[in-house]
Amino acid sequence: MKFGLAFGMVTPAGGTMSWADAVEDFIGVAPELEELGYDSVHVTEHHFQADGHNSSPLTVLAAVAAVTTRLELTTNILLASLYNPVKLAEDTAVVDNISRGRLRLGVAPGYVTEEFAGLMVPYETRARRFEEVLDVLQAAWTNETFSYDGEFFTIPETRLMPRPVRQPHPPIWYGVSGKLMLKRAAKRGSLWVGSPRHTIDELADHLAAYRAECDAVGFVPDELPIMRGVYVAETREKAEEIAAPAVTHLFRELYGRKSAEGERRLTRDDGSVIEDADTVNFDTFKDRYIIGSPEDAKARIAELRDRLGMTELVSWTQLPGITGDQVMSSARLFADEVIPAFRD
Repeated sequence: MKFGLAFGMVTPAGGTMSWADAVEDFIGVAPELEELGYDSVHVTEHHFQADGHNSSPLTVLAAVAAVTTRLELTTNILLASLYNPVKLAEDTAVVDNISRGRLRLGVAPGYVTEEFAGLMVPYETRARRFEEVLDVLQAAWTNETFSYDGEFFTIPETRLMPRPVRQPHPPIWYGVSGKLMLKRAAKRGSLWVGSPRHTIDELADHLAAYRAECDAVGFVPDELPIMRGVYVAETREKAEEIAAPAVTHLFRELYGRKSAEGERRLTRDDGSVIEDADTVNFDTFKDRYIIGSPEDAKARIAELRDRLGMTELVSWTQLPGITGDQVMSSARLFADEVIPAFRD
């Protein structure tokens, strides 16, 4: 099994960390993560949120590429519908060259209305635009020259320079849950990545739909990455003391708020829908975090492996307000006591 760490650079108002502190922590710890045996690092993307978030995943990964040699660099997730596809093809190719072929492009259409409004992209077109962006990326990455004539983009004969190092192109991951988008992921021959928003039962439903579509088109996915909020300490009590406020903030301020506004449904562990973000607390989603002792973590990871067939755990450990020192305390303990239990 592979193991990665995810970083969101979320900095709640009133905390001790600035956004510059959070991104400095990420870049600074990346070389040690490589030495500890982690396989990948991941960055998220959101825009215009009061508590920061990372608005430029490729820029941040380029910085990390310069201080590492082995870690796979993953956007998890880049909101592809918000981009000019030709410029995105160029930027991804540049990062892939800087990293000597280590870029993996996790993508989603996005769902936060203010992001589309602020970046002047019609919200109602996001799913169709998303697929066109990916069409253009693959055409640009794999052809000496390319052109495109679609609903949203008309591109004359164009040459991408530089070309990606990774062949045939950087892997595309779909971070989606709707059946139509899962069908499109399978048809494109892309991996699906499980979201930290969902319970294991929900992930199992998404995975069953995705695998059925893969079977229908003859695509055999060989990896299953899943992201979870993760924090380990010597005891469950200590881990929860550090991480409970962080995951509560994450699920309340974005996921819960958007569910309450009716933009994207979020269920509690008991199956009820969040209709008031202020009702969110640590216990609301406890079944989908991996927060506790190393033994707690091993049990939860084994469940994901055995029930779903997970091949890569993406640990979102730089949760809102968690410092670089706290991230590395968890990462070191996890590398020493958890990862060895799952290596072949």
